[in-house]
Amino acid sequence: MARKKQIGRRVEGWKAKSWYKVYTPDQLGKYYIGDTIANDPESVVGRVMQTTLGEIINDYSRQNVKMRFRIANVAGDSAYTEFIGHEVTKDYLRSLVKRRTTRIDSHIPVTTKDGKKLLLTVTCYTLTNANLSQTHAIRGMMTKYVLEQVKAGDLNAFVNSIVTGEISKELFKMLKLVFPIRRVEVIKSKVEVPSLSVAT
Repeated sequence: MARKKQIGRRVEGWKAKSWYKVYTPDQLGKYYIGDTIANDPESVVGRVMQTTLGEIINDYSRQNVKMRFRIANVAGDSAYTEFIGHEVTKDYLRSLVKRRTTRIDSHIPVTTKDGKKLLLTVTCYTLTNANLSQTHAIRGMMTKYVLEQVKAGDLNAFVNSIVTGEISKELFKMLKLVFPIRRVEVIKSKVEVPSLSVAT
């Protein structure tokens, strides 16, 4: 005969766990982004949390930007994170695609001034079709500008540029002088982070 489920023990196991409130890094105002549950603080470190930029800065127009954070340390019942990347939603990107226009992507590996390695994807949407030489020229200009800007600052400066859209704005101003441009976006970033050996 099958044994009865040990419900009592299961309840006790949940009671033994603690809830931790998760916050964004200092440069994003230590904004509360959710809760996570674990047996101990060591189990929390390394977990990845996601929210939208719109939620963090209270701007609905930026709901299309997903921000990813990794929990770096725990103090009491609070868990503090570090930025590990962002991505613009696919629905928003699809809305930018128009007929008889060109999408130009540039994948850029770069290291910040404080030694953080990033992989960025920068995308330009034109107003009219661009030929092969124009596409190469635009991609080259995007790559050169982004490398110069990101190398000159630390990771915090890059995160701030995502929040303000500064890189995209400056690229748009520069590229529209050489070709009709509709939009430029840093659509994705990923920070290379060391793996952590923590309890699960």
